[in-house]
Amino acid sequence: MSRENIEIARRAFEALNRGDLSGALKDSAADFVFDFSRSLSPERGVYGREDIPRFRDMFIGHWESVRYEPEELTEADDQVITAFTMYMRGRDGIEVQTRNAWLWSFRNGQVGRITFFQERRDALEAAGLSE
Repeated sequence: MSRENIEIARRAFEALNRGDLSGALKDSAADFVFDFSRSLSPERGVYGREDIPRFRDMFIGHWESVRYEPEELTEADDQVITAFTMYMRGRDGIEVQTRNAWLWSFRNGQVGRITFFQERRDALEAAGLSE
């Protein structure tokens, strides 16, 4: 089952990079939440599925382009840890890169929760793994 979970995460990143939010959420449960409470950003909080479009606009709407580059997808039972770099380019040509990790929690073949972590090691630890 976890190989399928990795493919769901991979497809979600591909959809995000196309700007296809509906496609990114295609395999998420009706009660899906994105837990951004561990972020250092002022937008930190927990967002339900219905909040995601507003969150996306609030968080990345300031950027001319945003691209996610997953570097590692690690399976752990019904969870997947994705370490990735996010590339953002501002309207004035300013470019920013951030390295983060998401911990995806699956149930019944759907994404129930994605938890944001500033550091890969924290996501691994939350999944019961170590570096």
